[in-house]
Parts: sequence; structure tokens; C-alpha cells
Amino acid sequence: MAAAPNKYESIRDQVLDLVHGLDVGAAIPAERELCEQFGVSRMTLRRAVDDLVREGYLDRRHGSGTFVAEPKIAQQLTMTSFSEDMRRRGLVPSSQTLSLTTVTAGAPLGRHLEISPRAQVRRVRRLRLADDRPMAIETLHVPSELVPGLQARDLVDTSFYELLAERYGIEIGAGLQTIEPTVLNAEEGELLDVPEHSPAFLFERTSRSVGGRIVEFVRSVYRGDRYQLQVELRPPRTRGGRADGERVSAQDPAIASAMQTHPNSPE
Repeated sequence: MAAAPNKYESIRDQVLDLVHGLDVGAAIPAERELCEQFGVSRMTLRRAVDDLVREGYLDRRHGSGTFVAEPKIAQQLTMTSFSEDMRRRGLVPSSQTLSLTTVTAGAPLGRHLEISPRAQVRRVRRLRLADDRPMAIETLHVPSELVPGLQARDLVDTSFYELLAERYGIEIGAGLQTIEPTVLNAEEGELLDVPEHSPAFLFERTSRSVGGRIVEFVRSVYRGDRYQLQVELRPPRTRGGRADGERVSAQDPAIASAMQTHPNSPE
């Protein structure tokens, strides 16, 4: 028979208190030890631990045990580069360039970038890291004529937006981004150091310069266990209308298929 709700909630809170007292990456005590410590059945304890795993407090590794998970990195739905986003959270951003090639746009990329299908495009694939831990795989496409002389070494531990502004005189003005859940394939899982089919976020973004030209099309896959979206909500100001600046929650099941994003003020 399942424990009463108040009993279960009490056990969950006690386990969570224990978790908060441990370092990130530390293993929690064995199931039998916890059952004895809290005086509960294995069924009740497992339910509490399962919920904490789902909520991101614990990381269960099959064959190894259950460990204190790293806090998720929250991103507000405003337009910042990966490097800016990580620095604001006290993390050290870095990247590894996996490939840098020149390709013919073709029809799909041509539509995204609003260029001829025959135009040349620089394609950059990077592994993005925070404190030397894999966070995302980013595939960036930019018209070749906008970034003459771009080399892989130019992108080592460098924000692409900073590079655009400082070397090429291109300032990002606005962007359109879509976000949806996905799962990782085998290669993505290996690069991000998580199992295949792990949950992830898929970001697709087109960005325009202040002059209105599309500068980039980016496809990024973020680890779901280390990333979350943070949204500021505001009440409507007029009857039946939406307040100026109100944003749609990215965690709502009825999330809009596309979100307009705007750049933060320069720091």
C-alpha cells in the first residue's frame, strides 16, 4: 500500500535536505541505508528518489548509483551569445571547433539566410562548454561574403557575436528563435557525454544585423539535464490583450512554435 501523501512528502523533503547537504557529484547513501535512516519502505523511498531524479536534483547512473546533479543553467528568453550567457552565471565558456567548411547554400539554407541557393556559406560546427563540461553542439551558417578570411582559430573560446562586431563591423539587431524538445542521437550523446536518446533542447535561430540583413542561421542542441529556460511573465494591461513585452512560457505545453527575441542592452 502506498504511503499517505503527507508521509511521502515528508520523506521527499528529508531526502532533498540530505541532497542539499552533499557536494555536486557525490553519491547518496544506499537505498537500504536510507530506508533505515528515515524509517520507510523501499517503495516510498524509491518514489521520492525517482521524483528528485525527474526534477533534476539527482542523477541516476545505471550500474553506478545515484548522485547529486549539477544545478541546471537557466537562460532567459532574450538574445545573448552562449559566451555572454555563461559568463553572467559565473561560468567559464569555451568551445572546440569540430569542423569549418564552405558549402553551397542549396534551397533550405538559401531560404533561411535569404540568399541564392548557389551562394557560398561558411558552416561552423562547435562543441560549447561551460567550466569545461559539454553543454551544447552548435552548427552555425553564415554567408561567406560576410566573413572573409574566417578561420577555425578565430573561433577558439570566442563569442561569434563579438567577432562579428570587432572584425567585420556587423552588429546583431534582432533574431527569431524556435525551441523544441528532442532526443540525442549516438554522435550527439558521445560529444555531450550523455547516453544516446537523452532528452535535449533543439534551438534554431536566424539573426539579423541592425541594417536588417540576415547574418546567421544556427542550429544548437543543448543537454536537457543541464539546461532550463527561464521566462518572465507579466499580466495583460488591457482586456483581452497582451501586455507590451509579455513573453510566452517555454515550459508551457502549449508553447508557441516560434518566439521573437530581442538583444539585451550592451554590457
